[in-house]
Amino acid sequence: MKKIIFCFALMSSWLGWSQSNHLPDQTYLSIEKKVIDWRRHFHQNPELSNREFKTAEVIAAHLKSLGLEVQTGVAHTGVVGILKGKHPGKVLALRADIDALPVEERNDLPFKSTVKSTFMDTPVGVMHACGHDTHTAILMGAAELLSQHKDQIHGTIKFVFQPAEEGPPPGEVGGASLMVKEGVLKNPDVDVIVGLHINSQTPVGMIRYKPGGTMAAAQRFVLKINGKQTHGSQPWAGVDPILIASKVIDAYQTIISRESDLTNEAAVISVGKITSGVRFNIIPESLEMIGTVRTLDFEMQRHINQRMHELAKGIAEAYGGTADLEIQDFTSITNNDPGLVNALLPTLERVAGKDQVVLSKATTGAEDFSYFQEEVPGFYFFLGGMTPGSTGSFPHHTPDFKIDESGLLLGVKAMTEISLDYLK
Repeated sequence: MKKIIFCFALMSSWLGWSQSNHLPDQTYLSIEKKVIDWRRHFHQNPELSNREFKTAEVIAAHLKSLGLEVQTGVAHTGVVGILKGKHPGKVLALRADIDALPVEERNDLPFKSTVKSTFMDTPVGVMHACGHDTHTAILMGAAELLSQHKDQIHGTIKFVFQPAEEGPPPGEVGGASLMVKEGVLKNPDVDVIVGLHINSQTPVGMIRYKPGGTMAAAQRFVLKINGKQTHGSQPWAGVDPILIASKVIDAYQTIISRESDLTNEAAVISVGKITSGVRFNIIPESLEMIGTVRTLDFEMQRHINQRMHELAKGIAEAYGGTADLEIQDFTSITNNDPGLVNALLPTLERVAGKDQVVLSKATTGAEDFSYFQEEVPGFYFFLGGMTPGSTGSFPHHTPDFKIDESGLLLGVKAMTEISLDYLK
């Protein structure tokens, strides 16, 4: 699909914006406790991708209580709220992701998750180990404030609560791509979309951003290696798929270290799961390896994918086995429209302070927000969630992941003020 090119004219009305927020600080402070309570509820009751049923019920009930037009069951469990301002104008979408991860929480919080579920036929704990609980609470807070100030809204706001950002379970569809397919950006047609992501390694009060490519395209690969089963005491009588897998893993890293121009953009190949064998003294017949590829340049992605196929096939055959590789696209490159970034940057600098809004480098993390950006101009930025002065913090997707809740209010301010400014 032809990508829409966003061109934003800096008109004189933009230059006349007030240097103060549209809503007073006291208005924001009045909702802070409610936002934190919502966050804690979602954190204590997390749900996996495409299974966010109770989460969606809470969101929908809140949006309906605000008098918004509410759509449920979007992309399975997504919720969309539509707020029409008092004045005509453009259509702005604000997005929050709502799903959790198959991670067992290790934090000692009074609202820690003890939820258990099953993922890929394996019993797992469930945890908001990436901060989606905070995104959901922030957008619910922004929706409440904006619904109370429709007289300041020139246009329409779509609040998009998206399921399955972490990826739908194997064999299912979901997430942003399914929302787009089902028409979430239509009726009314969205002009631009904005999203944020809290970050456990960015201090509270800080906002990070980057025009252009800001997060990587993500791919999931599955490599199946077939050998020949034999007794562990007689490896010469068989073909060892575990040995072949070890050679393939080593070769895949040379694609990155010796064949990819990392001065251009970063790239990563990581193996996350290997399944093979049933006993300590049997060399198995087959092996399955699952991993991810992250790229910020489509030509680099093409080369890496091609070499992964060639190396897996060649190495397996050299050791007497066979290899079958499948690579599936999970997200595209999260590509912030430069014109939209420039237009909204003054708002972020106003709400956070100019010295607290920092231009950052791209990351090899991935976001399916990118699928919205393939249809309309979008801006995706990062919100600080680390206690200032902290000596360290745990990364996302880990059992010890933790967020300082004092950072949530800035997220509410940013989303609210962006809405009022853009639609003005």
